[in-house]
Amino acid sequence: MNGTQTAIGLRRLRLRRIRRRLANDWQLYLLVLPALVYVFLFHYMPMYGVQIAFKDYSTRLGIWASPWAGLKHFERFLTYPNCWKIIRNTLSITLYSLATFPLPILVALLFNELDNQRFKRTVQMVSYAPHFVSTVVVCSIVTLFLDRSNGILNHLIVALGGERNDWLSVPSMFSDIYVWSGVWQNTGWSTIIYLAALSGVSPELHEAARIDGASRLQIVLHINLPAIAPTVITMLILRFGQVMDLGFEKIYLLQNSLNLDASQVIATYVYEMGVRSGQFSYSSAIGLFNTVINVILLLIVNQVSRRVADISLW
Repeated sequence: MNGTQTAIGLRRLRLRRIRRRLANDWQLYLLVLPALVYVFLFHYMPMYGVQIAFKDYSTRLGIWASPWAGLKHFERFLTYPNCWKIIRNTLSITLYSLATFPLPILVALLFNELDNQRFKRTVQMVSYAPHFVSTVVVCSIVTLFLDRSNGILNHLIVALGGERNDWLSVPSMFSDIYVWSGVWQNTGWSTIIYLAALSGVSPELHEAARIDGASRLQIVLHINLPAIAPTVITMLILRFGQVMDLGFEKIYLLQNSLNLDASQVIATYVYEMGVRSGQFSYSSAIGLFNTVINVILLLIVNQVSRRVADISLW
């Protein structure tokens, strides 16, 4: 009986503390409320519809009344003749993109070494600008740049004695085009978080290193890089959590019937099946399969990072 009374007393004490905290900091909680409502409405509420991946969903019957189908749609995807080609295409492009992960770090370190502030701000502005260009516009620029008849690249190749080529029709070139156009668009913007981390490095460490005769390269390697290592590892873990997740829009805009062997990925296949063919249960099953793989990879990489570098998301 005493144990029960003690537990009730502790629960009341916790509730009293929570009420006091809410009363003291209600302005901060009010400020966070819109973000919490947004996350709940657009990230948690849609999870209710995930169950259609296990049903033969009918718009007439609705989610509840549609009959259960078990793992039928998952089996259908895994036995689909092009399933592994789609997964291979997705992995090849995302892992290729992952290989460019160090570029923003390198650019941030270079920006950090610039002494001329006016030049530094100008270069940063120029490198950030492509991030704000619409994906549709970026794909249009890429298409015009690589055009067989009027593209700048083909004009340059012809001027050097080569032959014109329709680059977007060559399946083996699709990954290169997708990844490096993404590098041009996003590298400058991605440096912001690393520059913010570098701004937290104590100037006293730099000064002490210079007094000891350290060169700029030694300062970068032994002070700047270790200082931003937790940020780098955290961002890398998050990137691994998106290994199976490719943005649909850019892939679809650069895709054509000639490069389909290399450009058909999970995101475009889900669009074809779900939006264009109306097979909602099947496309939901593929999307859920994709998400589960991402979560598993995120958990594995996070665990490895915690054991190796003692840095993790949780």
